[in-house]
Amino acid sequence: MYDVAIIGCGVIGAAAAYALSRYDNKVVILEAENDVADCTTKANSAILHAGYDPAPGTRMARLNVRGVALAKEICAKLDVSYKQCGSLVLALDEKELPHLQHLFENGTANGVPDMKILSREETLAMEPNLSEKVCGALWAPSAAIVNPWEYALAMTEVAVRNGVELRRSCKVTNAEAIEGGYRLTVPGGTVETRCVINAAGIWADKVHSMVEPANFHIIPTRGEYYLLDKSEGTRVSHVIFQCPNELGKGVLVAPTVHGNLLVGPNAEPVKGNDTSCTSSGLEFVKATAQRSVPSINFGESIRSFAGVRANLDVDDFVIGEEPEAPGWIDLAGMKSPGLSAAPAVAEEAVAILKERGVLGAEKADYKDGRRHIRFKELSAEEKAALVKEQPSYGRVICRCETITEGEILAALHSEVPATTIDGVKRRAGAGMGRCQGGFCGPRVLELISRELGIDPLDILQDKNGSNVLLSETKVGGKNNG
Repeated sequence: MYDVAIIGCGVIGAAAAYALSRYDNKVVILEAENDVADCTTKANSAILHAGYDPAPGTRMARLNVRGVALAKEICAKLDVSYKQCGSLVLALDEKELPHLQHLFENGTANGVPDMKILSREETLAMEPNLSEKVCGALWAPSAAIVNPWEYALAMTEVAVRNGVELRRSCKVTNAEAIEGGYRLTVPGGTVETRCVINAAGIWADKVHSMVEPANFHIIPTRGEYYLLDKSEGTRVSHVIFQCPNELGKGVLVAPTVHGNLLVGPNAEPVKGNDTSCTSSGLEFVKATAQRSVPSINFGESIRSFAGVRANLDVDDFVIGEEPEAPGWIDLAGMKSPGLSAAPAVAEEAVAILKERGVLGAEKADYKDGRRHIRFKELSAEEKAALVKEQPSYGRVICRCETITEGEILAALHSEVPATTIDGVKRRAGAGMGRCQGGFCGPRVLELISRELGIDPLDILQDKNGSNVLLSETKVGGKNNG
């Protein structure tokens, strides 16, 4: 029997696994998709929010500020792409200036450091491409941008290195209470565990209802985005928000850690994980973003995408043990600022397990830390030394992003190896550039087949069923005449 089973390996499940991997417990992660961070975590704004939005006294407020501070430490330790660029909330009308003051007071109560309300002139001095209608802004220097899927993946890799078991394509379809814990039904059998951490994202209410009727309701809400080429990456240098409304933090304009520009999202309730993009949704995003930054060149868009976040019918996170199901811990409703709060949310789960007497002793041989080689960021001397030691780093596969074969091989043989083309993309960056995998995709497919022994016809783009090749059209070396 496991001590803890974590259902879901988005950033919340990954953070919980990372935190628990320090202790002498038997832990398993049960992830429904064929890769980690393959739902909400891979398709969001990639912002670590400063923490002025949540109402003081809420879990969101407390865990947002704590989580951002922890994220900075974790990203440094695990070599995750991160940049503390700060954020600006714009008042685009005199009537919005009082709301900036409200956010400032919220942030002060929540412990957000070094905020300041800027004048129109101060705001435009920081961001000259903003609209001339700007009347002022709230400056929050502690906000940051991050690579969200790498963040979750890095925490999962360290957890697996330290003994946590990861099962992918392992959807939990039923849960029942048994003596001393729970029996979870998964493909091919069952998993028995003393405690469960429900980190199932947009499915968390349905997973909870397997053991007890849920007293919360998830409202899956789609957000659509534009990803613009690096030629637009310096249009702004900070995260740019408009004053928030009842639908959330609104459409933002932000640089990414890869040097692109990200614009979005809208907010539309959907059924399940509906990540389709719509012309109306993207047009709304475009028009709204241009209120902040009129000069954005949307002709430089290289991809549009959508993610679904787990909005709730209550305005706070759901964190705690189900009273009628001892040992069942919900980490649910992780809408924004869920990414920001993730490691602090994990601390809450650890504290509950400790109080229940489940937590083992801290491991004396715990192996923390991670190094991720980004070939294009190395000095000429470092590149030469690496290529001499491992010649595969001298072969560029992805020209747009200068990603080498060595980086792809590392992704295919890591503690949580990629098995799909998009899995390689998320780990190594191949396919992230202007051509979006048009050049390197076939080479990545060849490497997956060669290294993992998978028939090319069985290799997926991303999720189950997304086969790239459907049939063999010609066979080299044979006379088909």
